[in-house]
Amino acid sequence: MPLKEKPQANLAQAVRLKPEMKIHLIAVGHKMPGWVIDGYQEFTKRLPAECKLKLVEIAPGRRSKSADVKRAIQDESTRMLAAIPKNAKVVALDEHGKAWTTRQLATQLEGWMSQGCDVALLVGGPDGLSDECRSRAEQQWSLSPLTLPHALVRVVLAEQIYRAWSVMKGHPYHRD
Repeated sequence: MPLKEKPQANLAQAVRLKPEMKIHLIAVGHKMPGWVIDGYQEFTKRLPAECKLKLVEIAPGRRSKSADVKRAIQDESTRMLAAIPKNAKVVALDEHGKAWTTRQLATQLEGWMSQGCDVALLVGGPDGLSDECRSRAEQQWSLSPLTLPHALVRVVLAEQIYRAWSVMKGHPYHRD
């Protein structure tokens, strides 16, 4: 018995409602402790294909007593900017950015997904992001007014993106 073909309009509507996108977490730092890797992976594995989170690690610029910190930031910046996928929406994580509630992040995530383009989240090194990275960003987001260790930021970001996705989908993970 042959299967009925779905009407083209319904197929087009389904594609618009479920575009796949990737969120590229472009972060300075490598050689993270096990608890960071485990925490990050715990939440990324929960995300569906329509909203994948991919980590791109950028090696930190050289820092020592004799090294120029501005040069280290510039080196990191060059590699971060090169890692941004073509046509991706860029969001810089910065202490001076706008703080979002979980529901506001869910609204942002829904908007990004409906646009169907990838998103690049930029997380700087110990001395922050360069002016070039900040100016390349379409938005600046502050996770907290507190200073957080960069390793912890990875885990918090992965959890918050999963939480925002769960809010969008009505999943019981998030409770107001």
